[in-house]
Amino acid sequence: MKRIIVFSGAGMSAESGLKTFRDSGGLWEEHKVEDVATPEAWKSNPELVLKFYNMRRNQVLNAQPNKAHLALKELENAYNVIVITQNIDDLHERAGSTNVIHLHGEILKARSERSPSIIQDLKDDLKIGDLAEDGHQLRPNIVWFGEEVPMFFNASSLMNTADILIIIGTSLNVYPAAGLIYQVKQGIPVYFIDPSDINNPGLPNLKILQENASLATPKLVNQLLQEAVYETKGN
Repeated sequence: MKRIIVFSGAGMSAESGLKTFRDSGGLWEEHKVEDVATPEAWKSNPELVLKFYNMRRNQVLNAQPNKAHLALKELENAYNVIVITQNIDDLHERAGSTNVIHLHGEILKARSERSPSIIQDLKDDLKIGDLAEDGHQLRPNIVWFGEEVPMFFNASSLMNTADILIIIGTSLNVYPAAGLIYQVKQGIPVYFIDPSDINNPGLPNLKILQENASLATPKLVNQLLQEAVYETKGN
């Protein structure tokens, strides 16, 4: 069974109503990124950071997977699918995708500020005084700007196993995540879905689908499912 790796970014969830800071003048909910999404922000004003992420968590809980999320689940009928996402929401999982790697953390989880490996599920607001099992304050399980990306090396090794790569809704401006696409084997089919003007990132055999994710993804999924049927009959 061929392996498809999907590399998704903020544009994937934007159609579910979740805002992206790059599309709003560099602000998240009127906040500078440096004030709410860095280790320094957490040290200087943890109350603001928690308020910000509590708001974002509630937005995620009230959002629903869109047609793009739902279409990707259908690929699992004929392919080994791995979703590597820069998004911190759970919309891929709620749509039914069974193998999802979150590069930048998960908004519906919290972790100890001292021990990154101590992680717990979270759906309620997080407050100062909420402690992890090690007795230290819980913080959002998010990879902030300036922090290492724990899942990067795992994602990098998986990229090299892709038979097909689908890139959806990412500016390819956030590193090191954006560099993952260059780990794929030379010459495999690469599809890039995004409504913005896309510059070829230097990948051979690239097909650009300049449409919203909810429009282009179902069409591409249908095409790939048909190709899988033809290949099965051919064998």
